[in-house]
Parts: sequence; structure tokens; C-alpha cells
Amino acid sequence: MTEWRPWIESGDGLIPDRILAALKADIAGGVLAPNTRLPTHRRLAEILGVGVGAVTKAYAEAEARGLVNAHVGRGSFVAAAAERRAVRGIDAGPIDLGRNLPPAADAEANLAESFARLRRRADLDAHLEYPPPAGFEAHRQAGAAWLSRTTTGMEVDWRRLICTGGAQQAIAVAFGAACRPGDPIIVEAATFTGVKALAAHMNYRLTGAAMDAEGLLPQALEQAALTSGARVAYVQPLQNPTGRIMSLARREAIVAVARARDLLLVEDDLYGAYATDLGLPPLAALAPERVFYVSGLSKSLSPGLRIGYCVPPDGGRWMERCLEALRAIAFGPPGLGGLVAAQWIEDGTADAILAAHRKALTERAQLALTILGGAPERPQNRSVTHLWLPMSELEAERCAARALRGGVQVSPPTAALTEGSREHGLRVCLGAAPDIQVLEHALRILAHALADGDERALGMV
Repeated sequence: MTEWRPWIESGDGLIPDRILAALKADIAGGVLAPNTRLPTHRRLAEILGVGVGAVTKAYAEAEARGLVNAHVGRGSFVAAAAERRAVRGIDAGPIDLGRNLPPAADAEANLAESFARLRRRADLDAHLEYPPPAGFEAHRQAGAAWLSRTTTGMEVDWRRLICTGGAQQAIAVAFGAACRPGDPIIVEAATFTGVKALAAHMNYRLTGAAMDAEGLLPQALEQAALTSGARVAYVQPLQNPTGRIMSLARREAIVAVARARDLLLVEDDLYGAYATDLGLPPLAALAPERVFYVSGLSKSLSPGLRIGYCVPPDGGRWMERCLEALRAIAFGPPGLGGLVAAQWIEDGTADAILAAHRKALTERAQLALTILGGAPERPQNRSVTHLWLPMSELEAERCAARALRGGVQVSPPTAALTEGSREHGLRVCLGAAPDIQVLEHALRILAHALADGDERALGMV
């Protein structure tokens, strides 16, 4: 390739930070291929018109992060993907198809420059204090703007939005406002494992309701309400673990049951940003008087931000009760993580990261559907974070074990199931693998496991 000439004119940070950010972005974007020789310290300083010390500092930090290899007398070279993974500890165990994470490269590429921009914010020092009860105003305004532009038909009033330490905490806040220990809560027959953990800790009694190809069945919701006496239901319009998506008619039917039975709904829309192309409104837009709307940034931007959002139902004391629950759980909203999130949302970085994640997950989903053939259910949306492979409970356990022997970890087959659930299968997550080459390798191992390949065949993939 031609000599590397990074673009650092638009950065707000110090020169070494800009060089490092440009290097990470060009590696992530494929501009710099593995084993590419970088300009010498002196040569890059000449190209950029900066001091040699700035380049030396940037290269040293890049080497410490496993991005480059430096050889005395030979120069600095872009590290191979496997070497970068080893530095980050990725090669220390099985390939991860079990955790639902977005691809990390784009958020990582923006992090250093974002910290540099944060130093220039007039409100930086305020973030060393306890945040206000619902979060800093700038964080709430940014969160409301983000939710409004990553959903369909819902304009979020920032004054009703509460910042939380991730969507899991937002769910805990909603449950804490609407339930008491020992209360029943209706969930889908296969549900988010975090809700199961929360219920076990808080002594909520979960009642599973049957599902079909669109997720929760309205008649199952109604029957569960009648038999359990529950007044609260936890619902995922884009379902985890199955990836099934409710149609508009199904959403309207769920809302109709909730109104008829006077149910409160806790809507978990954490994956909604990946299905905006379908034009489906959240349940909160259809029934704002009875829906706690929960979302966050761990799947759309980065889990390390630990930022979630809870929008209580209109009217009543729901806002006050949610703030009481948050204060009891965590004493208040997050501060510094919310600052990074607000900065990204305000300056457009968040939109760029989400766009990159959508593109990468679309490519990864196409690859997975090609390799796994007819095993997964076909998703409705293009940007897919996880696939669901329906099979019997026994076969799911056996397949997961075969894949693990081959070096691939999938989600534990029974982790999401409620008592008596018939929704057996494997969830396969597509974002955690560090790059598409590693993902392809893992998917081929999984394909052999699905075909009941022996250990020798698995090891040869």
C-alpha cells in the first residue's frame, strides 16, 4: 500500500491521542492490513508536521494496546488480528458466541478522542458530585433525543426520563416502583436471563406465558394474568433470546389485553435500535399511561458505558416511585458514563457507531445464515444481534457441549427458560467475536456440532 498518512486535523485531543485514534480507526476500517509497515517515527512526524516525541508516544501506546509490533532495526508493523486478540485476552478461552455484545471496534476507535473532547466541557467538574435524582439534565436531554431518533412514533420528554446504570438497573427500578417482594410478574416463556436473576434476588414470582413466531401471545398474557393475579408483565417486542419481533397488530393486541386486565407493562426495548427499518412503534407509544419504557446503550453503542433509561408511565406517582426505587438501589444515576454517552449523542459519534454496528451485524447475520443453513429461525430485521436455533432441550444441551469441545461458547440452553417452557433451543450471539474471520471459524465449528460431528472433525475446522 502507499505510505500511511493519518488524518488528524479534525481531532480535539492532544496530537498523540489523535494519531492513536486514527491508527485504531484505520485498522478497524481495513485501511491498514495486518503486517503493514508503518512510517518511521521521524518520517510520520515529517508527514504530519509534528514533533517526533508525539509520534513516539502514540506508537508506544499503540504497541501497549497490541495494535502494532515494534522490531528494533526493522520498524513498526500492524499486528495480525490473532496477535491483537491475544493481547486483549480473547484467545485465552473459547470463542464467545454466548454474550450479546455489539462489535467493539468502532466504539474503541472513538474512545480516546472522546476523552480529549470531554476535557473541554464546561460541566466536567460537576460530574465529581452526586448527580441529581433523575440524572444530569444534559444526560437526560441527550438520552431523550437518542430514544426519539432510534424508535418509531415516540417523542420522549426528557423531563420524564430517568438515567440508570444500564438497562438491567432500569428494569429493577420499574419493578421496584410497580411490585413488592413476593409479587407475581408475567414474562415470556423464554425471557431475558437478567430478569430471572433479578426475580430470584428480589423474590418476585415469574409466570411464563406462551409464545409464537411473533413473541408473547395475547391470549397467553390474558390467561397468565387470570391464573397468577399478576398486575405487571415484562415484555420484549424484539425478543431475547429468540429474536422474534411483534407486528403492529400483535403490539396493539398486547396493549388491549393490558388495558382490559389493568396490567402495567415493563417494555424492554434494548434491541429496538436494530429494527427501526420495520417502522414499528414501541408499546409505550401505544399505551403511555401503563408502560414503563426501558432501554439503554449497551447493545447499540457499548456495554462499558453502563447507561440505561427508564421512562415511567404518564400520570400518577410513577416518576416519584421510580426515583425512590433508584435511590434505594444505587443512591442515584450514573455520572461519568453518562457524560461520555451524552457527548457521543450530542456530537454525532453515537449515530456513526450505531450505523457501523448495523452494517457489521448485517454482514455477520448473512454469514451466519449461510453457514448454519436451515437451523436458525429467519429474522425479520437485517441487523441481527443474535439468532435462535430451535431444537429439543436435550439436543440443545448436547450441541452446546459439542461446540464447547470444539472451542465455541454459546448461551446456556436453559438459562432463559421459565418453568414449563416449550421454547427450547440455542441462542447464538454474533457481535462478541472480535472480527468476522473469527466469527466464521466459530460458526463452522457450530455447524459441525449441529451435524453431530465427532471431536476429531470439530478440531479440524
